[in-house]
Amino acid sequence: MPTSLSEEFQIINYQFLIATNMNIKPLGDRVLIELLSDEEKAKQSKGGILIPDTADKEKPQEGKVVAVGEGKVLENGKLQPLPVKAGDKVLFSKYGPTEIKIPASPAGGDDKEYLIAKEEDILAIIE
Repeated sequence: MPTSLSEEFQIINYQFLIATNMNIKPLGDRVLIELLSDEEKAKQSKGGILIPDTADKEKPQEGKVVAVGEGKVLENGKLQPLPVKAGDKVLFSKYGPTEIKIPASPAGGDDKEYLIAKEEDILAIIE
């Protein structure tokens, strides 16, 4: 249940996207990220990245890039493509991205949760 008019508007917008079969295309230097499940995180190699606990127990999040914007406009007006591409696994800051939920289609299935992050919220690409 939405707790604010803004959340209600977002839900209506995403229901419209599903109903019209539109894809979400991030704009500018934004990236659409799907959070990795615990199973997907476990598939990393034993020599994978170790993320230490910080003093306040905040950790970067892991996700998979689903779509990327066209790039970042530099001060000289040129467009610089983003260093990530669809399919990349990334680490990103926990509080930077905007959370969105896309309701399941009328045909069934589960709701999809994604994040829209700016390039500066992405900390690293996991190889």
